[in-house]
Amino acid sequence: MIEVCVVGELNLDLILYGLPKDLPAGRELLASGLAFTLGSSSAIFAHNLRVLGTQVGFISKIGGDPLGKMAVERLSTVGVDISQVRQGTSKTSTGLTVVLPHDQDRYMLTYPGTMFEMQYSDIDMDYVRGARHLHLSSFFLNRALRPRIPDLFRQAKEAGLTTSLDTNDDPEDRWGQDLHEVLKYVDVFFPNEREAKKIARTTDLSQAMDLLAGLSKIVVVKRGSGSAICRMGDEQWSLAPPDVNLVDDVGAGDTFNAGFIYLYLRRAKLEDCLAFANIAAAYSVTKEGGTEAFRDRSGLFSFMRQQWNTTGRGALPLKD
Repeated sequence: MIEVCVVGELNLDLILYGLPKDLPAGRELLASGLAFTLGSSSAIFAHNLRVLGTQVGFISKIGGDPLGKMAVERLSTVGVDISQVRQGTSKTSTGLTVVLPHDQDRYMLTYPGTMFEMQYSDIDMDYVRGARHLHLSSFFLNRALRPRIPDLFRQAKEAGLTTSLDTNDDPEDRWGQDLHEVLKYVDVFFPNEREAKKIARTTDLSQAMDLLAGLSKIVVVKRGSGSAICRMGDEQWSLAPPDVNLVDDVGAGDTFNAGFIYLYLRRAKLEDCLAFANIAAAYSVTKEGGTEAFRDRSGLFSFMRQQWNTTGRGALPLKD
């Protein structure tokens, strides 16, 4: 039986390192390094949550191409149930994101592929109802599914599931009001600081938090190396992540989500969920790509126990 059902996109990331400061047109520019890893917010969340020890099932659509096969194999290797990943019948291929780290920022170019084609009819609702928790990522990239996302979350809540959502960026920069209809069925909402402000249509984070806290039960705002903020009603917690040697922050937010949900499902205090999420995200940035650090499970657990012990919060519920 799965604990968490993840609905969302599935693709790989091609990460090219060493982007020059200046980008002259017509010149052949050389990368200093390359990584080809499991990408997409939904898949990184599912992969890393499963490594932590949660039973995860994944619902998505891929193309009949090597990229889709590789992505599915990466999830299957760690024990994610991929029985609900459908192969599309069209000629559309699996999506791909090219990531170009540049100084303290990064450029991302995504070919959506089959992530634009997954529909509500591709989802087995009996499978969803069999879980304890529903998570969806990349609200704005699930274009065919988007009109029915409110139905998906409403039915999950009616079946007794808890829910979480990470919208990620809106490539069209519209941040549609239909999102608000979904948020009333969301238990844990995971925007980053920029996304929170965009959704609330304000440049003030406090105002954004006030608005979003009135739309969903719990709002958790990710702030990179800054202190993450968790808000439920009038209560609020803020915690800074551990200091680590940053190699690559791709997927750190998705890993943060996985850490938070891992403890949330175990009915931990929200402040503890926040601390655990920070630690998980910190470890993820120590290697290239969003899941590479988590492929070293023994190293992950050792790091998390060491960092958790410094918080003085008691025993850490991880099983080797």
